[in-house]
Amino acid sequence: MSEWIVVCQVTDIPKLGARVVKESGKDDIAVFRTETDQVFALTDRCPHKGGPLSQGIVYGENVACPLHNWQISLSSGEACAPDEGCAGKHPVKVEGGTVYLLRQVTA
Repeated sequence: MSEWIVVCQVTDIPKLGARVVKESGKDDIAVFRTETDQVFALTDRCPHKGGPLSQGIVYGENVACPLHNWQISLSSGEACAPDEGCAGKHPVKVEGGTVYLLRQVTA
C-alpha cells in the first residue's frame, strides 16, 4: 500500500536547489525545484560513486553530481550520455503549492 505524504511547500525548496527527505532504514530522497518551479524527486545518490545529488548544481531539468560532475536527468533519474546508470526516481506531485511524495506504507 502507498500514500502521498506532505514534504513541504514548493517555496521551501530554493529555485535550482533541493531538499532532502530522510526516512529511517531507507535511502534519502532529494526533492528538486527547477527555475520554472517544476518539482522532481530522486534517490539522493549518484549512480556513479554515490555522491549526494541534493548538493549538486541544478540546471534545466538536470542535476550535476558534486563529486564527478555526472549529469543526471531529473525527469528520469538516468545519467546523460556518455555516462550510464540511474538514480531511483520517486513519484512526486504539487497541489496548491504543497509538495507530496508517494511513499510505500507497511502495515
